[in-house]
Amino acid sequence: MIIVDSALRERQAAGKPIRIAISGAGFAAQGLIMQLSKPFTPGMEVAVIANRTMETIHQVLANLGITDFVEVADADQLAAAMAAGTLAVTTDPLMAAAAEGIEVLVEATGEVEHGSRVVMAGIDAGKHIVLVNAELDATLGPILKTYADAKGVVLTDTDGDQPGVLMNLKRQIEMWGMKPLLLGNIKSLLDHYRTPLTQAEFAKNVWQRPKMITSFADGSKIAFEMATLANGTGMGVMQRGMRAPEVRGQIETAAQEAFDADELINGPGYVDYIIGAEPSFGVFILGHTDDLWLSRYMKCYKMGDGPLYTFYQPYHQSPIETPATIARAACFGDAALTPLGAPVTDVISMAKKDCVAGETLDGIGGFTVYGVMENSGQARAEDLLPQGLSDLCVLVNDVAKDQAITIADIERPADSFAWRLWDEQVARFGATTVSPVPEPEANGADRTEVRA
Repeated sequence: MIIVDSALRERQAAGKPIRIAISGAGFAAQGLIMQLSKPFTPGMEVAVIANRTMETIHQVLANLGITDFVEVADADQLAAAMAAGTLAVTTDPLMAAAAEGIEVLVEATGEVEHGSRVVMAGIDAGKHIVLVNAELDATLGPILKTYADAKGVVLTDTDGDQPGVLMNLKRQIEMWGMKPLLLGNIKSLLDHYRTPLTQAEFAKNVWQRPKMITSFADGSKIAFEMATLANGTGMGVMQRGMRAPEVRGQIETAAQEAFDADELINGPGYVDYIIGAEPSFGVFILGHTDDLWLSRYMKCYKMGDGPLYTFYQPYHQSPIETPATIARAACFGDAALTPLGAPVTDVISMAKKDCVAGETLDGIGGFTVYGVMENSGQARAEDLLPQGLSDLCVLVNDVAKDQAITIADIERPADSFAWRLWDEQVARFGATTVSPVPEPEANGADRTEVRA
């Protein structure tokens, strides 16, 4: 990151800081605002914060001790605040996204419908886009990337979240001559049936929304994170929902013991996660090399005898690391992680309980559905409902608990911008060629795909 730091200090010295608009004022946005208000992040400044409720913005700024700001309601007021160098706050995120003088738009709401509108407004206005929103990236990232490319701007996930951390680690070990075979996350809990009621107290204690915390516990969040990574690397899943083995012991050995070396070495590369390893936080990669000399160095430096080698980072600091992503985009036109092209995986909707026709789904982290990953070809072959688009869909069929919900099972919400982008994404990229669906294993979760 030395080159990023140098570029930022040059911008600071020249009096031309990167001017940033932030969409959202929740937990992630608050952390980013905090970082950007400190002297250790030179060369960039928050010019405007947009949130649907002004009260939340006031609370965030009060928490951070920021008192110098002005509320704005139209483009002229926003322009005047920016000309004066005063932080502007607004309830109009589309105006903030399009504001002249903004270089980078950070979308940090975690919402798909709302986020898709804001991001497209930013792209249309020629802003680089930083997504602290894996839910949006995993659902509509490929089509948003198409628009960003056409406009000549960067669309990127953030360095500090698990997908970005894994992508940076992947690049690093590839430069050493290692072939990444499995990109993995580490999780300590999985219960598909958690709800905002069961998670309310925990959410309160960590200053987050119950639905967001529920998405962590029920597995939806890790599915969105790893789908974002899959779409940026071309690596799919070995089965529906990922293998997610439960392990014990230290990550250095536990991860290798949880997966079959021959399957990984002879496979196309996968994303997955494990439950229960120590440390219980962070990310890992299982890599491989056939090079004799590199293997000798691995052994010399206590990395083991192979054929698999574990590389791990026991932390990630989203949104604390997001300023580096902003600088990469604005100074170098570089993305931490961005879709390669066509979707590789989807996050599909599974019924969290027995649901009945006429019931309205409540989306990510709610009472009605949880999300799991599926290879995109299989998801499209079965016409499965993306969880990122499930909010406010009305069931037209009964769906049993743990059954995958199809698009034919629902009536879409009216006037959904995200659904229009989804239709465009499917029309543009089509469905990947898939093998016949094998008989499911005992847990009913196995679905494999052979990508062309």
